[in-house]
Amino acid sequence: MTTTPNNSTATGERADLLAALAKQRHFLRFTTRDLTDEQAGLRTTVSALCLGGLIKHVSTVERFWVDFIVEGPSAMPDFSSFTEADFARRADEFRLLPGETLAGVLAEYAEVARRTDDLVATLPDLGATQPLPKAPWFEAGAEWSARRVLMHIATESAQHAGHADIIREALDGAKSMG
Repeated sequence: MTTTPNNSTATGERADLLAALAKQRHFLRFTTRDLTDEQAGLRTTVSALCLGGLIKHVSTVERFWVDFIVEGPSAMPDFSSFTEADFARRADEFRLLPGETLAGVLAEYAEVARRTDDLVATLPDLGATQPLPKAPWFEAGAEWSARRVLMHIATESAQHAGHADIIREALDGAKSMG
């Protein structure tokens, strides 16, 4: 039996999923160690990404996907009808806005992670599927299982932890590994 980050117990596949999620979340959070709010909001590459914004984005995406597991496609934004203004508002997800703090976005990320971990530990069937919402990047009529959604969350977290590592190294030379 494995003790998960939220002190629940899980075995087998659930323990593996929780461990994968915890590892990727750790690497993403680790990139923000010892930073000020100002540093967490700085763009250090040609992209619009900053460390605080990446944490916000990953929190938002994880929350949407966990809601999708429970509620189905109605829990997700209807991307098929998004306007340019909608996408512009979503861009705020990638930066620290006035009044937002690194501590605040990290606390929100921890709460989202706790909720996800609780769901992984208690969901009756990881194979239960939901139809994907309409979006230009999803195949029409496709369904994803809770298991696949959780793997997607871990993969997206890992991808953004890599982005964060590059941003942090460009900021002050600090690295997550190596």
